[in-house]
Amino acid sequence: MNQDNYSSDPPMGQDPLVLLKTLELLWTKQELGKLKEEIRRGFARLEDPLAGLLAMLESSSDWKGRGHSLGYCITTELQLWIKAHPAVPQSSTKLKKLQARVLGMLSQCPTNLLDPLISIYQLHTADRNYLLEHVSHLYLQGNYKEAAILSIKLKLQLDQDVEKMCTPLLLQDKANLVEEYVAEYPELQRKLLQTLDMWCNPSFNIRDITRPYQGLSKYKPEKFNHRVLSKLVFRLLERFNVDSALCPNVINQRHLRTLKYLFYKRFVEKTMTEENWADHIQSTVGDNRWLQEQLVQSLLRHCDARGAARWAQRCCVPPEMLPQAVAEELQKLHIQDRVEEVTKAGNYEASRKKDYYQLPIPRENIHFLQTWEEMLQCWEKVLQPGQVVGVDMEWKPSFGMVGKPRVALLQLALKDEVFLLDLPQLLEQAEAEGEKEKLPHFIQMLYSDATITKLGYGMSGDLSSLAATCSALKDTEKQMQGVVDLLAVDKQLQWGKDSRKVDGLSPEHSHKERGVRQPEKGLSLLVQHVLGKPLDKTEQLSNWEKRPLREEQILYAASDAYCLLEIYERLCKDPESFGLSSDLTDSLVGKQSKKPRAKKQLNKQEAPSPSGQECQGPRTEPSRPPASISPQEFSVVCDNMLQGLGRYLRCLGVDVRLLDNEDDHRKAAEIARQEGRVILTSGLPYQTLRSQVGEGRCFSVNCSEKAKEQALQVLKHFNVQVSLGDIFSRCQVCNCNKYLKVSREGMKQLVESSKASGEHSAGCLGSQSCSVTVPDCDTAQPGCAPHSEQAEAMEQCRAAAVLAGDTVLQVTAIPLGVLDRAELTDFYCCTCCGKVFWEGSHFGRIVSQFQDVLVASGDTQSIYELS
Repeated sequence: MNQDNYSSDPPMGQDPLVLLKTLELLWTKQELGKLKEEIRRGFARLEDPLAGLLAMLESSSDWKGRGHSLGYCITTELQLWIKAHPAVPQSSTKLKKLQARVLGMLSQCPTNLLDPLISIYQLHTADRNYLLEHVSHLYLQGNYKEAAILSIKLKLQLDQDVEKMCTPLLLQDKANLVEEYVAEYPELQRKLLQTLDMWCNPSFNIRDITRPYQGLSKYKPEKFNHRVLSKLVFRLLERFNVDSALCPNVINQRHLRTLKYLFYKRFVEKTMTEENWADHIQSTVGDNRWLQEQLVQSLLRHCDARGAARWAQRCCVPPEMLPQAVAEELQKLHIQDRVEEVTKAGNYEASRKKDYYQLPIPRENIHFLQTWEEMLQCWEKVLQPGQVVGVDMEWKPSFGMVGKPRVALLQLALKDEVFLLDLPQLLEQAEAEGEKEKLPHFIQMLYSDATITKLGYGMSGDLSSLAATCSALKDTEKQMQGVVDLLAVDKQLQWGKDSRKVDGLSPEHSHKERGVRQPEKGLSLLVQHVLGKPLDKTEQLSNWEKRPLREEQILYAASDAYCLLEIYERLCKDPESFGLSSDLTDSLVGKQSKKPRAKKQLNKQEAPSPSGQECQGPRTEPSRPPASISPQEFSVVCDNMLQGLGRYLRCLGVDVRLLDNEDDHRKAAEIARQEGRVILTSGLPYQTLRSQVGEGRCFSVNCSEKAKEQALQVLKHFNVQVSLGDIFSRCQVCNCNKYLKVSREGMKQLVESSKASGEHSAGCLGSQSCSVTVPDCDTAQPGCAPHSEQAEAMEQCRAAAVLAGDTVLQVTAIPLGVLDRAELTDFYCCTCCGKVFWEGSHFGRIVSQFQDVLVASGDTQSIYELS
């Protein structure tokens, strides 16, 4: 409608409540075009549109409803109308009165109405002290979430106590809201992190914080412990790019866990050499006196007082800080000639090498390169058409600390020699000479040359670490050609199914022969299968940044790259004996690019995992998009950080397992392997989990996105095609996909019977309110009324609300008034947990939120699969 139409409108002064009745009638009829036209015409007739809107909202029955309610429609149309028809400015006194009325409504209205109302009534111009008083009143009433959201919308955070505002939110498991509260204020981010770190001090009693809030609604004390808070601190440190020195308690505890892990690797598992172990111990402990004390105590448990005294001497620990036995040994300790001991260790190491893969080239053919002049010989030999190059990379283990790994060594193996590139030194030299693009240029030429075959194992993680090391290489993955990732090949070999023997040595026999050694995995296991002996991985967790490298490190690094050449040659020479399919054989022999399909999509991810990559699924056609699948064909396990995402996917029919809050994230890998699920995770756990499952079975979602956006990200990445019939086909609470249909009259009888017998619903969530951001509510909208003889027969058995298996229907959780709604003809009861669902507006909201991934379907079958 153009502005000329308004000139013929009747005189102003229409009663806003009369206008509301007209609008409600049009809304009921779903005549949205006429509705919007009448709203605009009505506002032109009102004497005071701003006051009129408040009168209508206060009288409307659905303005508190979520999604696109009538109240939302009226409010947003007024916002547009004001832009097109600037009103006469309100007097300050009148505006203040309207602002006071609006503030009283904001704590009750849905989130989508906050911004329009704040804009229309210019709340940012209101007296700041008055706004703070109102938020404080909400807080004192226990409306902590509402107080925080309103503070964010009105930008009041800097005038509030961040610990006071965030503590109850954390107790209610609303860490995402806490992040949003401090997101725009570095000062508050630091204060919050310091507070969380103080709570993580081992001597701090968390009960002192939680005690005042024990009656809090949705109180989740299990989410408020040192371990969970520590994870939150590391996530915030990474997200806000804050110096980790701000959180000494959390860092110390992480280092302490690293110490325990190193002691396990050295003294229990016995898979780490003395030199390697000592490097990491020194790097972990540093000059930290508290960690030095923990080190000495651990040494006393695993060695003797003399061994502890040697480390105390090495770390310059004052004698008064040491246990008496260690202090006495320290006094006696003198530097001794350890030649005999070193020789003995060398003989032991040499004896055990025979069980491992041996590098077939002489030591003088391994070149450690630290200058650009040395690099030129590598360049000339590697960048030859038809060349086959084994590529591997090494970096210092982070042991879970914040930050992405940076490559310390790049290995390039040719048929007769191996080049080990000291990446930090080469980059530093090139930058000092003003030619910092030289090395990235060489690496880009290597990866983009289709005539050179590059062999790797799990190349996605390597390339993302390479990009973190040198920003000029961030697009290498987009440009690479002629790549064969032997990890993808390894998955197609499927060794575990037939325990295939290679060179007369089966994996099982090999493990038994070697006694205490841990089972091989990853590349080492592939080398064992194809070449007969595994890799010696004792240097895997070396400090690769320390110079000079030890001889054992140099041999390990060269072997890791060179073995790829031998595996590739063996597979190409005799593919049938390894059970390779013909298309894979062709791709190997023809040296075609093996770039995984999903890596094109990967670059669209806005916030990848710490490695910068998501583990992509195995694809038989790497250059094509993955075949579309239905939600019924897609099953996942969600890490405990992504429960909101999991519930959204359940809404869309995906089979979702959710980790409990107290579960270690590594349990996701166990479930994924046992049940064939894809792991959905984010942040630091991704690095651990991706190595424990097959390629494409672990995906890192953007943890800065809301759950709905994460769900869209997952569906598009795996090409999951959702139809209307999939929506709400699974119970959002327990993941069951079997429902019992009960008529409205039958449900009334069940409710009355339950009340008469005094039964209580089992497992009732207690809250029946729908949530747009986290779909965890009791309302569901079936695509059409389902039919089932068995279900109809069950309706005749209404004496008690109990299903087979003693599942109690949660009939007492149905709000008053729902059973009296004439439009509700049927209810749908989850046969597993007893949750009761019925038709509501939530279905429409889910459809609108996920319309980008919905596919048209002529299927009129019910979305509920009746048991």
